[in-house]
Parts: sequence; structure tokens; C-alpha cells
Amino acid sequence: MERPNWAPGDIDLERPSVARVYDYWLGGAHNFAADRAVAQKTLEYLPELRNIVLNHRAFLRRAVRYLLGRGVRQFLDLGSGIPTVGNVHEIAQTADPNSKIVYVDMDPVAVAHSRALLNGNERVSVLQADVRDPESVLDSAEVAEQLDFDEPVGVLMIALLHFVSDDEKPVGIIGGYRDRLAPGSFLVVSHAGYEAEEETGSYRAARANYDRNVTPMTYRNKVEFTKLFEGFALVEPGVVRLPAWHPESPDDLDDAGTPFPGFGAVGRKA
Repeated sequence: MERPNWAPGDIDLERPSVARVYDYWLGGAHNFAADRAVAQKTLEYLPELRNIVLNHRAFLRRAVRYLLGRGVRQFLDLGSGIPTVGNVHEIAQTADPNSKIVYVDMDPVAVAHSRALLNGNERVSVLQADVRDPESVLDSAEVAEQLDFDEPVGVLMIALLHFVSDDEKPVGIIGGYRDRLAPGSFLVVSHAGYEAEEETGSYRAARANYDRNVTPMTYRNKVEFTKLFEGFALVEPGVVRLPAWHPESPDDLDDAGTPFPGFGAVGRKA
């Protein structure tokens, strides 16, 4: 396979990645044949998956606007992925050009494209790091350059924590960020999940294909998801299915009859 000029030289073109498969589902162009193959096969098992992914992005936009309305002007976007329409800086800096954002991802394609897109935007930094190591993220030069932790910060974990297993202690990871945040800061999380009785054959087939070819995911139910907000007070409406969190219009609500396979919530540090 010919290597695209935008692909870093150490990228394995034959190995699908989380960020690039997600980019394909969002309609992006920064993915390889291996990414497209597994993404398309997963869609064959679960055709509604593209809409599910788009709902995570829509939740991100609504949550950022909510935080802006509460005076937040600093954002730490963990597992930010490959840039696409509706990025955090576009929303935040449209509302207030002085808003500051740090994007964090470990995928080199995501980082390279973020840096290229944001070249010249002095209020945005891009960090290549493993978000499971809060100390390395928070002590980085990129974070120090942009964020003042004496003031509220919005920490965003969109479609991220289902890639963190229970053995990796996601509550502890979140706590590493929470303990450095000023009062009035927020945690925003979206997560794949459903109750045990809601799992369909399509879900199982799509999940098995993705786990086998990309990376294992950990789906959590509502109780398990809620535990991620330890140390935060949930804002209204609490933990809900993604389309039901502050919908912008009745058309945003999922009315297909099947519960949406993902949860969303926003918590505030007192």
C-alpha cells in the first residue's frame, strides 16, 4: 500500500486504529484500507453504528456549549481523536475567542492532523500522551502553556472510557485529573453501554468484530457508568442515554423504540 503524504512514517498501514476507524464512521478521510475494512464490516453487523457515533459528537457539542454557559473557558479534551467538524476549539472560540483548549491523544495520525489544523492558533495546544497517565498529561508543557488550574476547567472524555478496562481502574484515572481541578470545574463523559437485557445479536456480532480486529471495549451499564463520577455532583438531568442529554430539539431524541446504546453525563466539582 502506498503511504499517504499525511501519514507519519512509523504508522503500520495494515493495523486498524481506534482513531482512524472512528474517523471513517464520522465521514473523515484520514484512514487506511485496513481501518475502512473493519469499520465497514462492523457496520454490516450494526448499520445504526454511524448514527451512534454521530450522537457522541453531538453530545460533545451540547456539553461544551453548556459549560460555556457556566463560564468555563478552558477545556482539556482527552482522547480527542482526528479533527473533524465540530471540534471543541471551534465551538468554544466562536463563543469566546479567548477560550483555551488542549487536545490529548496517543494516536500519531490524530496528533499530526490536529497540529497541522491548529498551527497558528496560539490558544490551542496538542499533546501526544496516554490519557491513562494523568500526571504525565497534567505536568506537560502543553497543558502548562494553556490551562490555569486555579480556575475552572472542563475535562472532556468523549467515547473514551469504554477503551479503559476495569483492571485499568478508570475511577482512579479520573481521580488523578479531578484532584488537580479547581472547584467549579466539570467532567463530561460519553460512553458505550446498555443494560444486560438490551444486548442484541447485532450488538454482540459488532462488538466481537471490533474487539478482535481493533481493540477490546468495556461496555458499562447505567450503574457502572454513574460510578465514574465519584467526587463530582451530576448536573441535570444526571445520567441519561446520550440523545436525552439537553436535546436541542425534539428531533434529537431517539425514538426508534430501542434504547440508545450509550450514556452521557456532566459532573461538577464542588
